[in-house]
Amino acid sequence: MAADSSFKIVIVDESPIRAAILKEGLRDAGFTSVEHIPEMHNLLARIYALDPDVILIDLENPSRDVLEQMFQVSRAVRRPIAMFVDQSDAASIQQSVEAGVSAYIVDGLKKERIKPILDLCISRFNAFAKLQDELDRTKSALEDRKILDRAKGVLMKMKGLSEEEAYVLIRSTAMREKKKIGEIAQSIITAAEMLK
Repeated sequence: MAADSSFKIVIVDESPIRAAILKEGLRDAGFTSVEHIPEMHNLLARIYALDPDVILIDLENPSRDVLEQMFQVSRAVRRPIAMFVDQSDAASIQQSVEAGVSAYIVDGLKKERIKPILDLCISRFNAFAKLQDELDRTKSALEDRKILDRAKGVLMKMKGLSEEEAYVLIRSTAMREKKKIGEIAQSIITAAEMLK
């Protein structure tokens, strides 16, 4: 997803003046659907209710507590998040990256920079999401492989089959029952556990 002018953008900022700078920068860049959350109270629920495409968080002088709350938001919502801060330290930057903040901008709140920062934020989010999806698929495939190997082992032991015969039996059962091989393999393991 690239920055699209129809995106719903939420600005989280306790300062009306700073929020106005962000809003103006977004308006100048052609974004019309912009919501402002002026306080941190019940923030996660409010963000869920608005369901934005992108979140811009502006923190003038973030305390540890406020930063932790922002990190909780970034972990909970899978959306591009750009965080603007006036001052920072290496630990805060590291924490924000680990929490999933897509762009962490120190002393960069200028309205003409909003659009390029938004594009960068979305681009980084997409790249990270793609890597995360690939990692999840790889983990799932590895887990499926382990389950299949265990199920083949159960069949080999219980029915005196070769590994190839056990696999053919699992595969043909999956096709006949219109299920995934992993589901059949898991059923075999579950049944074997119950019969012990």
